[in-house]
Amino acid sequence: MANYHYDEAGNMAAYFLISVLAIILVPITLSTVIRIVERRPQDPKGCPCALCIERRRQILAQTRGSPLKVILTKRTFSVLLGWSIVGFLAYRVANTQDENKVYNPFDILGISAGTSEKEIKSHFKKLSKLYHPDKVKATVNQTIEEIEKRFVDITKAYKALTDDTIRRNYELYGHPDGRQEMSMGIAIPSWVVEGKNNIWVLGTYALLVGGVLPAMVGKWWFGNRGRTKEGVNANTAESFWKGLTETSGIAEVGKVFVDAFRHERPTKTGGDLHKVEGQIEERLGKDWSELKSSLVDGASNRALVLLYAHFLRLELGSKALSEEQKSLLLQTPLLLNAYLSIASARNWLAPTLAVMRLHAYLAQAVVPGRRILQAQLPGFAPDAATDEVDDLSDLVRQLRVTGDERTEEAAKAFGSLACLEVVDMRFKGTFSLIHVDWFPISTPVIGERVVTPSSIVFLLVKLRLRDLSSSPVDTTKSEDVETEDSPVNNGIDEKFLHSRRDAEEIEVGDTGFAHAPYWPGLRKPAWWLVLADDKSNRIVVPPLKITDVPRSDPSKERNYRCYKLQFQAPPNVGLFTWKVYFISDTFIGGETYRDIVLKIDDVSVLNAEEQHLEDEISDPEEDTIAGQMAAMRGGSVKRAPVAEEDSDDSSTDEGDEDDSSDSD
Repeated sequence: MANYHYDEAGNMAAYFLISVLAIILVPITLSTVIRIVERRPQDPKGCPCALCIERRRQILAQTRGSPLKVILTKRTFSVLLGWSIVGFLAYRVANTQDENKVYNPFDILGISAGTSEKEIKSHFKKLSKLYHPDKVKATVNQTIEEIEKRFVDITKAYKALTDDTIRRNYELYGHPDGRQEMSMGIAIPSWVVEGKNNIWVLGTYALLVGGVLPAMVGKWWFGNRGRTKEGVNANTAESFWKGLTETSGIAEVGKVFVDAFRHERPTKTGGDLHKVEGQIEERLGKDWSELKSSLVDGASNRALVLLYAHFLRLELGSKALSEEQKSLLLQTPLLLNAYLSIASARNWLAPTLAVMRLHAYLAQAVVPGRRILQAQLPGFAPDAATDEVDDLSDLVRQLRVTGDERTEEAAKAFGSLACLEVVDMRFKGTFSLIHVDWFPISTPVIGERVVTPSSIVFLLVKLRLRDLSSSPVDTTKSEDVETEDSPVNNGIDEKFLHSRRDAEEIEVGDTGFAHAPYWPGLRKPAWWLVLADDKSNRIVVPPLKITDVPRSDPSKERNYRCYKLQFQAPPNVGLFTWKVYFISDTFIGGETYRDIVLKIDDVSVLNAEEQHLEDEISDPEEDTIAGQMAAMRGGSVKRAPVAEEDSDDSSTDEGDEDDSSDSD
């Protein structure tokens, strides 16, 4: 019969704890080591102006920090503490005597299993002289009981190998004393089940199961329920939805955006913003009073001051305020993306473009609505009184002529700016050669000859980057147009259109970081592609974010990258004149648009062969289940062909009948 006992010393529980801790610590340790070992480049590629170089140096210094700062983090301490506990438990397990160890007299005597009985007796005599209790003196770390027990074990092991009766017990039951009681340990310390500790154990269990666990689950559940899929507060999304109108411009969009911070950021009182607010009011005048009048919450007012201090490039005079402003600015892309999702979901063009343009104003630290292109260059203030310019190349050329001291840095920044160049843009329609009304199967064929109502349409766009300092290229007359329609390029385009990717998979290389010396992070240039009907102020399809656009390289055969936008064609036949907008998220004025026309033709314009093929495939055969169902509904079916064998038999029968009639 088995003897069940609780783990008095907690040795068995140690195995369980080691297993659980190892499962948790191994992946965390690997990710921590990778994070520590990973090294960033000393000076990543980007704008060569002094402001951008200094900004990148500061950001990388804050990101990397000193080696001790990177290593000695809360995460690292937690990992080290966890492994220390594992080491302690492993040491305890390794130094614990195994009570369930299989009895082996050869190990106890220290001899091999093939030793003869004569050698066993000789070896036992030597051990008796060494370990007999009368000949061994107890040391500081030994007791008389331990000495006696050791000699008893040696004697028992000797008899198990020499005495016939004891040896028979060992061979039959694995122990010289005969059958042993089976011992089953329960990995629970005995104090857990003692009656005097019942109240404490049950109380702890009730606290964990009835209090801590529901609290954690509730916090996770209500926390996720209070957030949208974009990761913003549900109240923030609601304020975006209610604050937008069909004609909202960048001023109205900005007010609603700032007001959203009352749901996203807790009110902070550290740092004095009155002085900064006075400087903002001095520069903006009545505009500042109008902005503040629309906000009533303390958190929104604080966010407004910090944002406009960034737009006007003001010194905050406090490290705490600077950190708060940095945290606020780094949160704006997430909020603006949620804002953009709501604006595009309502298909309103004006607010959608306004939200997109707000990204660039934040990146370049320019007051929204003020299209001061020169403020993006080093040496020009965001509220400069100089006349607005439409072409930065003319401004840089004028600075060179006048010998302005800002020329060198302005030229460096201007040289890093790139313009998005549209190489080609066209619609690719799809029509179905296999479409069965009674079963939803279709095989799309991509082409541009015919676009039918409600068919799937692809807007295929070929883009590349061109330096602003270089002269623009007329893509309609360039050599690219001659090579675009080559069979090789058409095959690559067709393969890309059939893929699930929005961007063509090519080797782009490092495009470098954008010129954004006042943005508190490293930022790569990106654009939005918006297909819209500006006459009705509606967007046709949700915008597409475009990144990693390659720079122009004439040595490449395909000196561009393809992007596609998929949507369903309008259900009506006609000619649709739309616009395609390309809006930059880092450069004010770095946007362009192109007119494009989509012609929707009726299905009847398909040639007779295509219509015949589609009709022939669409009709089920009459002798199939699908054909019988279609016939019951009054649909058209294809008649089953008459077998040749049957026709031969029938003709033979007719011949026989004729012969018999002749004989008559």
